[in-house]
Amino acid sequence: MARASALVSACDSGVASVSCRVLINLVPDFLAVLDARDREAAYQQYRDAHRPILDAYWRNYVLDPDTPHAAEVVRAALKADRADLRALLKQTDVVQLVEDAAGRAHELLGIDRPTDTYLMVGMGGANAGELVVGGRGIAFICVEHFTARANPETFGMGLEPELIPLWVAHELAHAVRYTSPASASELRRLVDEAGGYYDYWVTGSRATLRELLLNEGLAVHAAQQAAPGFDPADYFGYPRRQYHRLRELEAFLRRVVDPELDQAGLGLRLRYLSGGMSPSARLVAGRVIPERAGYYLGARMAEALVNQRGIAAALRAPAGEFQDAEESARGIQTA
Repeated sequence: MARASALVSACDSGVASVSCRVLINLVPDFLAVLDARDREAAYQQYRDAHRPILDAYWRNYVLDPDTPHAAEVVRAALKADRADLRALLKQTDVVQLVEDAAGRAHELLGIDRPTDTYLMVGMGGANAGELVVGGRGIAFICVEHFTARANPETFGMGLEPELIPLWVAHELAHAVRYTSPASASELRRLVDEAGGYYDYWVTGSRATLRELLLNEGLAVHAAQQAAPGFDPADYFGYPRRQYHRLRELEAFLRRVVDPELDQAGLGLRLRYLSGGMSPSARLVAGRVIPERAGYYLGARMAEALVNQRGIAAALRAPAGEFQDAEESARGIQTA
């Protein structure tokens, strides 16, 4: 079953480090599962063949893969209509799209650790995401979300495939902040303390809200620079109306989030950065804030330092330096 292979491997030697990038395409293996006579048995073989990445994906973005409910999720995914996915793969060279995007991101972000990009079919969770497994940064793209047609059976978002490069850069930016030897971020420390493993729930409980917001905001800036030309809302994963609403709410949001920035707690991460939260969970100072408002807040908080030092340096900066850069920028503007 382990038929997937690294489609591209590139390593650049430097004085202090070696940067390697690998693109691993798991889509053919998943399609082979769908073509098998016993799909569930074939899926188990597929999972066993790629267990480190797939189990990390499940635990961070879906649920515990060894629970009874997980088996139900798998059965539904294996029964789903995949005509949209097959059409995408026939019409678009997704592999080349991802490889080109990863190459641009590696150069722009100065990636200085071995980092992989996975192309895969997910379980309807995130359209893209980041992991660290065995100390190696990983960005993944779930192609079922980029078929340009929403699919209720797969929970596919119907995003245009042209958006894939944006999300490749976004997720690789996270890998830099988590694994670069030069990164002074809280998240790198937490990943190191976990033995080189990224856990969404643990980092969400232990990292400050400031760090979590900046982490997403920096990834937005990385995507804007690596894949320019899209509507501003696309870089946040927002509908157009939501993006404009957040711009209107910025002063309010900056004011109410300020007392919470140096606090840590999973509830804060979910309130500001997670989709699917109830209105009551997003109630702040008497207002229900838009879903994932923290992406916009984080981008605004990171903007001054990105402008001053560039995206590669900003990705590696400690959270405290961003506030200093903002204050310095405001001082220049009012002088």
